[in-house]
Amino acid sequence: MSKIGKKAIAIPAGVSAALEGERIKLKGPKGELSLALGAEVAAKIENNAISVASRGENRHHRAMWGLTRAMIANLVTGVTKGYERRLDITGVGYRAAVAGKNLQLALGYSHEVLYPIPDGITIATPKPTEIVISGIDRQKVGQVAAEIRKFRPPEPYKGKGVKYAGEYIFRKEGKKK
Repeated sequence: MSKIGKKAIAIPAGVSAALEGERIKLKGPKGELSLALGAEVAAKIENNAISVASRGENRHHRAMWGLTRAMIANLVTGVTKGYERRLDITGVGYRAAVAGKNLQLALGYSHEVLYPIPDGITIATPKPTEIVISGIDRQKVGQVAAEIRKFRPPEPYKGKGVKYAGEYIFRKEGKKK
């Protein structure tokens, strides 16, 4: 039995959920999201809660049971509160700015890096060294943050680069004479 899969997901006020075949659709104050359910699980909506059940007893079915329940819970949180990811930029001359539908990044290269902002994602730069990525889809917010971090990951000697807020960078000692 899956500890996570057994728990029912409460549907908060202001959120409507509908089950259309093998797809669950949620609509809330922040927007609308949907998820395709696999053949391994079955979902049902009753008493203002969503419950997920496994259709089999093998290991894969049980794994998909917990995963599907967690993904539906993420959809509910996304349409009610949304998700946010913060990035910090460290380095002399490193900065970020939003210009129209692009994020401009100066990361020590000979050119500026332009990152097109995807639909459903909002990017803000409260400070030149801070990037705030927000949206309703948790996977998409995390993916955008990972792609921006990938342009210049933090290096271990001086800690220069783009890192997640709160991320610890293990520092190495430089050469000694």
